[in-house]
Order: sequence, then C-alpha cells, then structure tokens
Amino acid sequence: MKRYTYNCEQGCPVDSTLQVISGKWKAVLLYYLFENKKCRFGDFQRFLPRLSARMLALQLNELEQDNIIAKKVFPVMPPKTEYKLTKFGQTLQPLIDEMVRWGEYYNTVHSEQTEG
Repeated sequence: MKRYTYNCEQGCPVDSTLQVISGKWKAVLLYYLFENKKCRFGDFQRFLPRLSARMLALQLNELEQDNIIAKKVFPVMPPKTEYKLTKFGQTLQPLIDEMVRWGEYYNTVHSEQTEG
C-alpha cells in the first residue's frame, strides 16, 4: 500500500499513524507481537482464528513494507518464518498500550451500561 508524506494542516500526524496501523487486524497483530516478542504465521492463526490466511499475509506484508516488523525465513523444511518488531516498530508500544487501556475502559463502561 502506498503511503503518503505531506506538509499539511493540524491532525495530519494522526492520519499518518492511521495509514500505518489501520486495518481490521494490524493493531491486534502488533499487540500479539508486543506480548510474545516474535510470532510465527501459525501463531497468529491460532490467536486470531477468524483471520483468513490471505488477509493475515496481506496485513503482515504491509507492516513489513512500513518497516514496523521484520520477517525472518529459516532455510528448513517445512519452511519456518518468524515475525518480530523492528526498532522502529517498537516505538509503537506506548500507542498500543494506550489502546489496550482505553479498550479495557470502554469495555467496562459498555458492560455497565448494558447491565444497568
């Protein structure tokens, strides 16, 4: 996916961030990488059974193109591939941590509203 960098009005850095982590699964994939340090393709499939192999490959490829994750292919049979965060990708940790905190807060508020 082509990324754009431009001189722009306020809010543009938010758009830049969303270009990198948007998509139904990217932030969740990053969460699992922060939790596990490195993951294989099959690990992601176990963590996210609703995610198709095609979509998983696409999302991982986009994160790799943006230098957020690195892919390491081992020369063994059957092929073994591991994904891990790059140093640049690790800079997203505070953002993912805040998303986790906010999601927990949202779930708490939402469950209180549906119960009461």
